[in-house]
Amino acid sequence: MIIEQSPIQNTQKFSLTSRLVNFLLAKLRLTNEPVVKVYRGFGTERHFLIHGHAFRRSALPRKNYRDSPLVNLLAVIRLFLVKPYPGACIRIRFNDQVMDVKAGADGYFRADFPLNQGVSPGWYTVRAELVSQTLTPEKMLAQGEGQILVPHPTRLICISDIDDTFLISHSATIAKRLLVLLTENAHSREPFAGVVDHYRLLAEAISGPHASNPFFYVSSSEWNLYDYILEFSRTNGLPDGVYWLSQLKLLSQVLQTGKTKHRTKFDRIVRIIETYPVQQFILLGDDSQEDPSIYESIVRHFPQQVRCVYIRRIRPKKQAQTQELLDKIEAAGVSCCYFSNSTEAHQHSVQIGLVAS
Repeated sequence: MIIEQSPIQNTQKFSLTSRLVNFLLAKLRLTNEPVVKVYRGFGTERHFLIHGHAFRRSALPRKNYRDSPLVNLLAVIRLFLVKPYPGACIRIRFNDQVMDVKAGADGYFRADFPLNQGVSPGWYTVRAELVSQTLTPEKMLAQGEGQILVPHPTRLICISDIDDTFLISHSATIAKRLLVLLTENAHSREPFAGVVDHYRLLAEAISGPHASNPFFYVSSSEWNLYDYILEFSRTNGLPDGVYWLSQLKLLSQVLQTGKTKHRTKFDRIVRIIETYPVQQFILLGDDSQEDPSIYESIVRHFPQQVRCVYIRRIRPKKQAQTQELLDKIEAAGVSCCYFSNSTEAHQHSVQIGLVAS
């Protein structure tokens, strides 16, 4: 004999499941409400590059930083429990201008936003709205704001990697990288000794009064870690700047964190250089992954726009290969510094006239 469940029983079962899911999400500080997140972008007096993600599920901002490996583990894991909003309609607003763009399959959107009226150097706020196209009339499901940098016309722009360039990450060894990522937090992790002082000096190098050289942080770390990295940078006093990370990853891909196609990093750096054709660039990275190869390619394509290259020595086994690439860069007329300690990098900046002794 088959006994069918009544609609009331099914509703109660669904309600209990839903309540349990919502309880677990709340404990992990996740929200199932639609969210649109706008990252820091950049542009010129006539054009903005605006980008972000639309989410169906996302992590709420972390408020407390306790020195507990378990708390830190859960705090990082939830960053990979996000659920993108594929194909979302995003409406971008700046002043009286409006542009609609569609998010990709991973919820990522990017807008090349021409400006009707020119703007002066500084930071500008743009708004993005997640708009439902299945409801009539249209309904705004979520909105977010982001900052766009229009740099001052200084002579120099700095482009820096993140992991193992200023943030100790052990990127060359996946087990060590995961251990520090999953058990530490943005307040307990540390930068390399002397790196913050060096970056601050580069931000002010021959920049002129009332202006500083902009910093772009371009990394193979995924967008999941955007707030984590931003909080680390703020806590440690790194120069304010624009962060351009890599493709979002889900929990099943967490073992691949920090691993991405390095061609995309090259393309992102090219986009920055082409946006500012009259400036020269300082490139900062390390030898744990592909920075030396990427920077050598950048110098081949833009030999007149690269002022100098800094590579932190992390992997002894890659020293010969890295030195060969740096020799090619120097043969193209670009000064290099292959260093173990930021004091060496600082001294090099003094020697080539970037900063005072």
